[in-house]
Amino acid sequence: MKPALYIVVVVIVVVLAAGLMYLRSLGKVQTATTNDSADSFYDLKTRTLEGEVFELSAYRGKVALVVNLASKCGLTPQYEGLEDLYRELEPHGFVIFGFPSNDFLNQEPGTPAEIRQFCSATYDVTFPLFEKMTVKGDGKSEIYRRLTAELDEPDWNFTKYLVDRDGQVMNRFGPRVKPGDENMRVKIDELLGR
Repeated sequence: MKPALYIVVVVIVVVLAAGLMYLRSLGKVQTATTNDSADSFYDLKTRTLEGEVFELSAYRGKVALVVNLASKCGLTPQYEGLEDLYRELEPHGFVIFGFPSNDFLNQEPGTPAEIRQFCSATYDVTFPLFEKMTVKGDGKSEIYRRLTAELDEPDWNFTKYLVDRDGQVMNRFGPRVKPGDENMRVKIDELLGR
């Protein structure tokens, strides 16, 4: 084999292997190693999608699934599964917090009004939606600094974090983990005491 062709083959193999590792990470599930932090997710404040200050303590005592959302992503149809999960489990003390984010290839470019319209008209979303925010990197919001204190940052839209009734961040589910995933459902049901 000619040296130039050999180099091209090696580069292709390395790129394919890196891509496969990245795709596998999208479905990864992580569990926090400790949950004895004095800081509670429910001690934080944010803003509603419409810009009003909102204290997450209003949901203290509920199990929460926190998701970074985008309306122009291949995973956007997960809105439907998230809404189904919310409607089923909300009476049992469960809530989903949706945080739109434009961090991944500008897949959430909309204004708050456009995001609300899209979510309502396309998926009939009733779970709480909050302000668009940065979820990764040096400029990430306080919400995502707390979520990622022990767990990885989102690596794509629709990364999910599970928070217990006391506000301790328990698990991270990769973007490709669908809302109906059996492993995620088991962990939610455990926290709900079902």
